[in-house]
Amino acid sequence: MATLLAGDIGGTKTLLSIYSATPSHPELLVQERYPSADWDDLGPMVNHFLQEGPGRDHPRPEVACLAVAGPVQGGRARLTNLPWLLDEAELAQACGLASVELVNDFAVLIYGLPHLQPPQLAQVRAGEAVGSSPLLVLGAGTGLGVAFGIPTGQGLQAVASEAAHGEFAPRRVAEWELREWLRRDLGLERLSIERVVSGTGLGHVARWLLASRAADGSHPLESEARRWEAGGGGADLPAAVAAAAAHGDPLAREALELWLAAYGSVTGDLALACLSRGGIWLAGGTAAKLLDGLRSATFSQAFLDKGRLAPTLTGIPIKAITDPAVGSFSAACRARTLLG
Repeated sequence: MATLLAGDIGGTKTLLSIYSATPSHPELLVQERYPSADWDDLGPMVNHFLQEGPGRDHPRPEVACLAVAGPVQGGRARLTNLPWLLDEAELAQACGLASVELVNDFAVLIYGLPHLQPPQLAQVRAGEAVGSSPLLVLGAGTGLGVAFGIPTGQGLQAVASEAAHGEFAPRRVAEWELREWLRRDLGLERLSIERVVSGTGLGHVARWLLASRAADGSHPLESEARRWEAGGGGADLPAAVAAAAAHGDPLAREALELWLAAYGSVTGDLALACLSRGGIWLAGGTAAKLLDGLRSATFSQAFLDKGRLAPTLTGIPIKAITDPAVGSFSAACRARTLLG
């Protein structure tokens, strides 16, 4: 059986995988994680994986789909945090592959959606998908990823988006105060959506509340916030906020509630932007970690709070993608379509 090379290329790590091209959905055969900064370019890394790494024990793939953290244009991509300029044709020649396709690392998730299995998903809101309508994927991780899927006669067509860099629109007094504080604190002319609606954003919401409600520095989260703000190793303020909220800390719960409401509102805005009656999928690092919050009335009410357009959103199903390796899986799904 033919094999497929799938890659999830990021500034910190690169995940290379070989999948079998089974009829129903790709099945993982082997996977290896590489520190991206240890390599001068992607080609030598791929060749090492295929010739000297764990890939050598499997039939050599003919095609590859590589998901990259950055925009792709004309078959080329420049990574944001690495000095790599990737070119599909050059990679195919250097790695002995018949075909290579570069896809934005969030847009590639669109190609995996039809093949996701129940263990990879969790329901957030019930609804009935309309098969001929667009799909929406968004996910709060370090930033906020957004992509749309358009049904065509050849399957879904992924459309990458930078909607997360639109202007954050406060809906309540607290959100306005948060916006103004963050603009001053971060020295920004404008505040983008992902400054709030992201895993990082949850940390920013907590910092604002600490500064405005616990300025004496006595709150248990204060030391973690200072280390996180200073870039201290191991500091994870968003995770600490979520844990404190789960244990009933009032300030942490307020931060999480504000964040969930903002996330729900943005999800509703984007669903209206593309009329995504085909369904909404929430991905990113927070999807599995904050699943109970995403299922809460706070998220749902903000999602539906669109005035006369609320009925348009009511029937749209929302699911969370809980598989941390969904990027590689989706790249393999796309690679399978490249086979001759």
